[in-house]
Amino acid sequence: MEIITAGITDSRLVAGFVAALLKELSGGEHYDPDDLLELTADLLAREEVVGLLAFDGDKPLGLIMLNQCAAIYAGGLFGEITELFVVPDQRSNGVAQKLLLAARDLGRARGWKRLEVGAPNQPQWQRSLQFYQREGFLVTGPRLRQLL
Repeated sequence: MEIITAGITDSRLVAGFVAALLKELSGGEHYDPDDLLELTADLLAREEVVGLLAFDGDKPLGLIMLNQCAAIYAGGLFGEITELFVVPDQRSNGVAQKLLLAARDLGRARGWKRLEVGAPNQPQWQRSLQFYQREGFLVTGPRLRQLL
């Protein structure tokens, strides 16, 4: 398995993975990757946004998207996992762990003090929460949002 940094030329693949993730999280609502393509390319062009792709030869297996953030409570710079997706037939095969390892390495190289992630709503996504906990993440409380 190879992990590579996604570039703008990978925008279609990244948008496809994110559309599939959104479909799962929404309970089946359709998301068109073409609708996400321009935004995906714009974000992948930013230095503070990084996508890492997992491949087995030419076969894409998964994606982790990271944002560099900063906060006093976090001790300075930190990374936020915004999307993590593994193709269904590759789950439980170590793909997500390899992506997380690559994310940790990237974070250390950038001087991040921590990684944070918002786990999906429970109990439907209990398996996702358990995965993150096995990987050393601690539950620190719910996330809230307000659309602007």
